[in-house]
Amino acid sequence: MRGVGPAIAEALSRLLLYRLSDFWFHLPLRYEDRTRITAIRDLRNGECAQIEAVVDAVERGFRFRPLLRVVVSDASRATLTLRFFHFSKSQAEGFLPGLRLRIYGEVREGAAGLEIVHPRYQRVQPDTPLEVALTPVYPATEGIGQTTLVRLAKLALAALPDDAELDVLPEALRCSVHLPSLGTALRTVHAPPGEADITALMARTHPAQRRLAFDELLAHQIGMRKLRRHLRALPAPTIRHDQARRRSFLAALPFALTDAQQRVLGEIDQDLAIGKPMLRLVQGDVGSGKTVVAALAALAAADAGVQTAVMAPTELLAEQHLRNFERWCAPFGLRVVWLAGKVTGKARAKALAEIAAGAEIVIGTHALMQEGVVFANLGLAIIDEQHRFGVHQRLALRNKGRDGARTPHQLVMTATPIPRTLAMAAYADLDVSVIDELPPGRTPVQTVAVSDARRDEIVERIRIACAEGRQAYWVCPLIEESEQIEAKAAQATYEDLQRALPALRIGLLHGRMKPRDKHAVMDAFKAGEIRLLVATTVIEVGVDVPNASLMVIDNAERLGLAQLHQLRGRVGRGAAASSCVLVWQPPLSALARERLAVMRETNDGFRIAEKDLALRGPGEVVGTRQTGEMNFRVADLVRDAEVMPKVALAADWLLEHDLHAADALVVRWIGQAVEYAQA
Repeated sequence: MRGVGPAIAEALSRLLLYRLSDFWFHLPLRYEDRTRITAIRDLRNGECAQIEAVVDAVERGFRFRPLLRVVVSDASRATLTLRFFHFSKSQAEGFLPGLRLRIYGEVREGAAGLEIVHPRYQRVQPDTPLEVALTPVYPATEGIGQTTLVRLAKLALAALPDDAELDVLPEALRCSVHLPSLGTALRTVHAPPGEADITALMARTHPAQRRLAFDELLAHQIGMRKLRRHLRALPAPTIRHDQARRRSFLAALPFALTDAQQRVLGEIDQDLAIGKPMLRLVQGDVGSGKTVVAALAALAAADAGVQTAVMAPTELLAEQHLRNFERWCAPFGLRVVWLAGKVTGKARAKALAEIAAGAEIVIGTHALMQEGVVFANLGLAIIDEQHRFGVHQRLALRNKGRDGARTPHQLVMTATPIPRTLAMAAYADLDVSVIDELPPGRTPVQTVAVSDARRDEIVERIRIACAEGRQAYWVCPLIEESEQIEAKAAQATYEDLQRALPALRIGLLHGRMKPRDKHAVMDAFKAGEIRLLVATTVIEVGVDVPNASLMVIDNAERLGLAQLHQLRGRVGRGAAASSCVLVWQPPLSALARERLAVMRETNDGFRIAEKDLALRGPGEVVGTRQTGEMNFRVADLVRDAEVMPKVALAADWLLEHDLHAADALVVRWIGQAVEYAQA
């Protein structure tokens, strides 16, 4: 390409731009509307705008660093300040009074009125024509600016082949979803013509952008399906449960399984019995009973003579699983082994020896994936809160059981309900089961949001609840005070509450405590000796104390919906009416106000998950996935949700009828990330 020397080529390589075709899919991040002029008097704080004005005055100064101020005015008789912190001597001397400039940038409120910091500008004559199209802004890197990127993109677009060569999507499939050709879409997105719908382009809903989003979602879907096909082609142990032992297990439980639990257990039984690796995600709201379903699957694995590994993201959650599995499975002669990072010395050596000798159930954290952990015959890998683990961690645990002949079954669990459209995109390699029923006797949690100014009332409410024999949580987002974040720390809150409630025994729990101390605090809380537990969000998952009926969440405006819902799920586990108090610090942003309103209105985890997805986006909701990070270049799982069923159908069709097109799409949009499928 003309103008690409060694230095520019090196900068382009940092953007993964090596070939002409790479530029076609190096898409604009956004657009600048330089097709119109806005009068200075009509400018609004926070908006990007283009003005045409003349220089009135220039001032150079130094306050902590060099500063250049240029005051301009236009026919509306209003003035605007241009502020520069990085400038050359010749640049400063070029601003002469009376010079006419065309200026673009973000308007903000400064000390002396409206200003633009480091605007883009050019000298113009009164009759200089405006741009006829939106100006694209590309992802950039050090050593290459927008001017060069725009020029090179134009060169690349000029070399676009015709649609027959460029478009790998079969025309019949493209027409069935009413999308333009790929060539038309790329030309429109890179260089929107004058008649293009500017509003739609800015909102990323233009048909050209929808075509590219469809291709990107389809490529991710195909990549996930290929991962699934690869895994399902491998042999796995055939697991069938012993009916008599399962009946005894169920009879020993202090509760009966719900219809939803029985349905999901039946789906797992079918997967385990066919000799192909199970790839199943079980999602259920807080307290729906996923763990006992997992324990029944582990019991079936033991019946078949293979081991089960249960991996959780935190020691607290893993320890909760350890207690449950020991209580439920040990009476049936199953050995339950504990392995976490802090298990060292003789205890670690003993655990490793038991795992290598075939202990039926192994429970732990990331430590299960470390070198030196050797399973005798791993047949089932259960991964809790899957979204907290990266793809390498999940594959590393699976590979512990790959002996060349058989691959372990995978059961993934999450208490974070996942919206259907997001599940279709992010978990296309997994069958999805939903435990959509809570055990009988669970009472809905009443949720209120109150200002920190009413703290004394909340403390009194805790005193009354504990005096009536109940228990309470007080959750704080930090362990220690921080000058940067004005949040109440667990340590300081613990000390304040001890002074305010001297008659109560209060416990403190946070992630930096030694495991022995954490165990002691939790055991005392479960036994009812500690009436009020002050904790960080370490108790978000895995803590089950039915007598706790009051949850106070400090600085609730700082937490996301999913986390607030998880914390609220720690109460309402017994027969007593339970409450959750969301304490917020003013001022309350519009986003925080919306989150707190959702929490007050509903206890439905799936509705909360849908709202969480809309507010935070898919990347934060699901975390790292099999085909890399869920960071799409064009697609948006909220905006493009309605097209996901069509994407799923298109993926099925291409994998069945046009594998060459399917592979080409994956390479074009995902590149080598799909190599995870071969891991």
